[in-house]
Amino acid sequence: MARRLFLILLLFVAGDVYFYQAITTLTHNALFHQGYWLLDILIMAGIIVSISLLRAGKRVQRMLSLLMAAMILLFVPKLFSSVFLLAEDLVRIFRGFPPRSLYVSEATLALAGVLFLVILFGLTRGKHFYRVRKETLHFPDLPEAFDGFTITQISDIHSGSFSDAAGVQKGLDLVNAQNSDLLLFTGDLVNNMATEMDPWIPAFTKLKAPYGKYSVLGNHDYGDYMRWESPVAKEANLVRLKEIHGEIGFQLLLNEAIRISKQGQSIALIGVENWGKGGFHKYGDLKQATTNVPDNAFKILMSHDPSHWDEVTVDHDQHVHLTLAGHTHGMQFGIELFGFKWSPIKYFYKQWAGLYNQDGKYLYVNRGFGFHGLKGRIGMWPEITVLTLKKGKA
Repeated sequence: MARRLFLILLLFVAGDVYFYQAITTLTHNALFHQGYWLLDILIMAGIIVSISLLRAGKRVQRMLSLLMAAMILLFVPKLFSSVFLLAEDLVRIFRGFPPRSLYVSEATLALAGVLFLVILFGLTRGKHFYRVRKETLHFPDLPEAFDGFTITQISDIHSGSFSDAAGVQKGLDLVNAQNSDLLLFTGDLVNNMATEMDPWIPAFTKLKAPYGKYSVLGNHDYGDYMRWESPVAKEANLVRLKEIHGEIGFQLLLNEAIRISKQGQSIALIGVENWGKGGFHKYGDLKQATTNVPDNAFKILMSHDPSHWDEVTVDHDQHVHLTLAGHTHGMQFGIELFGFKWSPIKYFYKQWAGLYNQDGKYLYVNRGFGFHGLKGRIGMWPEITVLTLKKGKA
């Protein structure tokens, strides 16, 4: 974590130094130059101090979120708009490094201004700018009764981050509007504490699906990221969280499988507890969850962390047709335009957003319904996934 933070801060500083050349080309006001750097230093120092306090058990999440938003709002436009300065430097190399062009510096500042507005939208409106993403998946061995069966997936609710009831309701109405047969939630109901969900129970209770609502736990649901008065308090929190799943009408699957039946045929729905590579806890047990699942059953697996698919599921002794995950949030920051998809999270997760296929085994990674850490979403909008199962070859 500390190493990743250092690399991110180093990248932003490098972009800031480069962008500063456009500032000095257009203005020679020393006071303005000093203010430019003072603001940057205060933000970066504040982030480092806040993370240190968070690790010490202090509740500074709100302060850290505000500082992260400020860093993104100020630094990202500088970093990406500096491409104009880089292009100019490639030309200047062959021209003996003449003075910078005023026009290039003006273009750099103009692009930074546009990006600033895009990011500002993401921080103010992006957190509830829900997108419905639809995929149709074909399987030769899908039971005929399930041809055309629809699944809505939501993930990473993070109710402790919510404050806008109307915004949340907008997303819930959109979930119900899909009229899917089955509703699946792939973990992280809260940030840390079960009580975070209390104000939102009535709203989430109204989610509907004729073939049921099922869920699994995510890494944040276990309360592992905060200090508790005692192990008993932590365990009581998890017990209460499991009860809340039932209160909002979701059947929580804990390393187990159930049957979804239709017209005398069935598919297996499997749910494992959180399993993540690296420093994440490995509570999930796919072998246990599939103990009573026939080898020839059509299988859908809910597993919060997509690294579980690559590390465990693909090589599992039973063929798991479709895995649904979340966890990454698409880092709540990225670009998705005209088929192009990028986010810094891709350097940490091989599968981080959307649909993946390996030897006829599918993984869908939901970008998340809510948000955490950064109080907004920029480019990686909150997602409601609708999957249609079809019998036959793709």
